[in-house]
Amino acid sequence: MFATEFLPDPLPAEPLEIAAAWLTEASRRADQPNPNAMVLATVDARGQPSARVVLCKDIVAAPGFVRFFTNYESHKGRDIGQQPRAAIVMHWDHLHRQVRVEGIVRKASAAESDAYFATRPWQRQIGAWASQQSRPVASRAKLLQDLANTAARFGAPVPGPEDDPPPPGITIPRPAYWGGYCLWASAVELWVEGESRIHDRARWERTLESPGDVAPGPWRATRLQP
Repeated sequence: MFATEFLPDPLPAEPLEIAAAWLTEASRRADQPNPNAMVLATVDARGQPSARVVLCKDIVAAPGFVRFFTNYESHKGRDIGQQPRAAIVMHWDHLHRQVRVEGIVRKASAAESDAYFATRPWQRQIGAWASQQSRPVASRAKLLQDLANTAARFGAPVPGPEDDPPPPGITIPRPAYWGGYCLWASAVELWVEGESRIHDRARWERTLESPGDVAPGPWRATRLQP
């Protein structure tokens, strides 16, 4: 038997409140590494899809977006710049739950990106400056040399284990090409595993866009067959 609660009946008005609660529970239980890992799917200008695993920073139920951080010049960043729509999937085996979100992507504010970058270990801060993410590199030796050169530029040692204390008096600013994205949800699917593959599944949809801005409308909920 799966010791998992099914979705409420009738379905609630706000699906991302459930998704955020599931993420919080998965993080608290820590039954699997990186419980905030999610698959992010994008497409480029030709319609070529691409998917990779990134880390979810948080789910903001109201007004309704999923936030993550990355290099704006990476493959996914270039895709988003060409086609600002994406989808994510979060799956927790031990909780028998899955979340799918589809929607439009907007950059987080510079203040949000600065604040989050300041919380990252100094080693990752230097790594963000040293790596031209998704670009070719001649060798791993060249990559490590670039890392050492970047550390020297900021007066820091070459990054080692992340439990090494930060160098005294060193402040590493956020690169302009690194920051946050908010995936504004136009559709959310919640899935709970059931016995004999009789899963519990529901989908919420809403309109999002108005000229030049994001203007979320009310959610419309539908229970789906498994």
